[in-house]
Amino acid sequence: MPTAREALLDAAHEALCERPWVAVRMVDVAASARVSRQTLYNEFGGKDGLARALLRYEADSCLELVAPAVAPTGTGTSGTSGTPGSPAGTGAPAGTGDDAVECLVALAERLVRRAEARPLLRALLTGCRCAHLPDPRPAHPGGASRSGAVPHPVDAGLPPGAGDLVTRMRDRVQRATGARPPAVEIAVRLAVSQLVVPHPDGAGALVRAALGRVSATSPTTGGR
Repeated sequence: MPTAREALLDAAHEALCERPWVAVRMVDVAASARVSRQTLYNEFGGKDGLARALLRYEADSCLELVAPAVAPTGTGTSGTSGTPGSPAGTGAPAGTGDDAVECLVALAERLVRRAEARPLLRALLTGCRCAHLPDPRPAHPGGASRSGAVPHPVDAGLPPGAGDLVTRMRDRVQRATGARPPAVEIAVRLAVSQLVVPHPDGAGALVRAALGRVSATSPTTGGR
């Protein structure tokens, strides 16, 4: 059973899929999550705190794509992407050479599928935020919202930007697979480019073409 926080974040995301963020009302989010409005304010401090938490939720979901995508062949390279809050970074080493390339192909494809279905994640990865999406202000250290509630410490800062997300994903995949950081970065950046200017063959084909002739675990990857 989801916690009140998880239920509120899910409700906020559903509301955002139906209307612009400016039109999302806290009372409606609380009602959809079946908690009191005071619980919402106690958890997030206000609408900006909820927006920051929602954006961070999406950033974390991006990193959680790593575990299933880099699992050994046949153990998690198909199906839907992970759910925010699930364990991440647990994929076993996927081998070298072609195996590592195919792991990065799977990662790029999963990343694109999830971002296409989730506008917030797409905005975080590309840096292109539409006017109807939340654009919260940083919280003042130790400051309270208009309601008098102090936001949870984890929600005080803004979520990582696109460059930070790429770096964190690159490092996590590198640890799980042994793939060279430049190869991982190429795969992630090609996935992001697919979101901005789609290629008819898809992100996976682009990654395979870019890395297929050079082992993703080779010291020369990314240096040619």
